[in-house]
Amino acid sequence: QVQLVESGGGLVQAGGSLRLSCAASGRTFSSYAMGWFRQAPGKERGFVAAISRNGGVTNYANSVKGRFTISRDNAKDTVYLQMNSLKPEDTAVYYCAADPILLTIVAGTSVSSWGQGTQVTVSS
Repeated sequence: QVQLVESGGGLVQAGGSLRLSCAASGRTFSSYAMGWFRQAPGKERGFVAAISRNGGVTNYANSVKGRFTISRDNAKDTVYLQMNSLKPEDTAVYYCAADPILLTIVAGTSVSSWGQGTQVTVSS
């Protein structure tokens, strides 16, 4: 398994931006597809974005398309989530995920590794 540590969460006003980072260790980072999920209070954890092992393929939830961008730097063993035009409904704990298979990330089931989460709060 790969170990994942998220950072970059915080409080931001609606319309603002944040960039989340997820640093990986323990296994070859480039062997893993990566993704971001989020869980709002009282809701189930849901898919946000995913990126293939070489960064060539990305996938987004409809609710964040055009506002969020996932990227990765395999030299730094890090995946990022750039979040622009944030809305109060984006408030959630954001989790990083890793799995060798991109479709597993997108499906959100049986993902091999999860981070501990970072809180994002968007005020209106």
